[in-house]
Amino acid sequence: MNEAMNSVLAVYHERLAKEKQQPRDRASRSGLDQRLLAIGPETGQLVNILASSLEAPTILEIGTSYGYSGIWLADAARKSGGHLITMELQDYKSAYAREMSERAGLSDFVNFQVGDAIELIQNLPGKVDFILLDLWNDLYLACLEAFYDKLNPGAIIVADNMMRRHDHQIHPYSQAVRRKMGISSVLLPVGSGIEVSRFEGAE
Repeated sequence: MNEAMNSVLAVYHERLAKEKQQPRDRASRSGLDQRLLAIGPETGQLVNILASSLEAPTILEIGTSYGYSGIWLADAARKSGGHLITMELQDYKSAYAREMSERAGLSDFVNFQVGDAIELIQNLPGKVDFILLDLWNDLYLACLEAFYDKLNPGAIIVADNMMRRHDHQIHPYSQAVRRKMGISSVLLPVGSGIEVSRFEGAE
């Protein structure tokens, strides 16, 4: 990581620390929309390592939010000769994420898209090699169905927040992704829990 990226991550980490001291608004998504709800540094480093291990990957982030995870993924794209496509429903979040990527010197490696995730996934012109799935949990299954046919052999999928609300039962997404042909998957106790999957091919 260079100085510019470290500086941007420090801004995010300061905001994350402040948010931890504040009570969560569980009553509405609009209240939660004002929070970073970021993957955190451990998960960030892990997705950076995984995506960086691929050769010139097309990286897809479903759920830009305010751009924290996108910094880690854009850095992986820079190091591996790949590029990042990041999707977000809210334009103001995407704009903030774009600004932060510019400050980190990583905007040349990122394609910011705003709109409905399912529609954006379906309109992707090519296939992908790495996916970070991190949006509202009730959309995970629909996203899986949308991106499954877009996976290149060897593609890695990381789904966040797998243990936050389902400590005593497997998340429905975990069950669904493990039923998909050609996918092997494991649940890891990193951050708020991540399901890491690898697609070997459907045949």
